[in-house]
Amino acid sequence: MKPGSRPLDAGTDRNGDAAPCRTLLVEDDEPLRLRFESILSNWPAGRLIAACGTLGAAMEVLQSEPIDLLITDLRLPDGHGIQGIRRLRATNPQAEAMVVSALADNEVVIAAIEAGATGYLLKDIGSADLIEAIEELRAGRSPISSSIARVIVRRLGAHGQAAGDPAPTCAAATLTPRETEILWGIAKGLTYAEVAEQLGISRQTVPVHIKNIYRKLQVGNRSEAVFEASRLGLIRL
Repeated sequence: MKPGSRPLDAGTDRNGDAAPCRTLLVEDDEPLRLRFESILSNWPAGRLIAACGTLGAAMEVLQSEPIDLLITDLRLPDGHGIQGIRRLRATNPQAEAMVVSALADNEVVIAAIEAGATGYLLKDIGSADLIEAIEELRAGRSPISSSIARVIVRRLGAHGQAAGDPAPTCAAATLTPRETEILWGIAKGLTYAEVAEQLGISRQTVPVHIKNIYRKLQVGNRSEAVFEASRLGLIRL
């Protein structure tokens, strides 16, 4: 057994048909790693391949095991989680990578996304929110904490201003009042369940509204929706 890594029982296909999502967890803080490990071990759609406390141990797993989902911290004792994301992308371009970190400064966030991370959450995420974020990721969306979304919006907004792109101001009429309310919930980083509870609507209707929002704004994920809505003046962060 490698130091800093705890391989888990491979298990079997719990659904009897669809292959489980093979997941690698990388987190050096032991209590937090154990908490995330417990959550992921009880996720019916996944199979936790290993829970690692070091980059070196994670790299060995990535070299020897097929991984569908990497959930990683960034600041590790022997390196940086971005290195793991790059290795994952090199070995399996179709795999997903999600950062769960306390780091939220501009350069680190952008570097992680450029390396291939399609989700970025802060470590204060709850158990149910973690699984919901993973399901969003697997559905083709990009779960991002609200403070991280603001970093992206500011970075892209500065880039747009530098390029001299004028910002349209008349797109508010393209969204219904309900869609605008849900869009604001997205911007604040609320989960689907929290949006539904806040607005007093069914949990199942939220993804339908979000799909319409994405279509109308011509975007493909949460961060793009927040950026586009901010650029158009629909919401103000």
